[in-house]
Amino acid sequence: MPHTTATVGSAVGLQARPASIIADAVAELGIPMTLRLDGRDTPTFDATSSMEIAKLGAEKGTRLIVESDDEDANAAIASLIESDLDEE
Repeated sequence: MPHTTATVGSAVGLQARPASIIADAVAELGIPMTLRLDGRDTPTFDATSSMEIAKLGAEKGTRLIVESDDEDANAAIASLIESDLDEE
């Protein structure tokens, strides 16, 4: 499956607000997408669920794998993950 690597840019990691922003963006794309920690034997998490995203425990600087069948969608969500989603 096509995938893209992204580094978490939010100071608080992917908790609460940042997780919700990402989940909403993935839901708008309307395609199945998962996130998982890079370089570790960890499960994948549904990227349309802010609760699932928060379960990753991803802090600022954590590398994630964004996976879906759409490379452009992967790149768009990776870019969002890398931005500072803590700012209003």
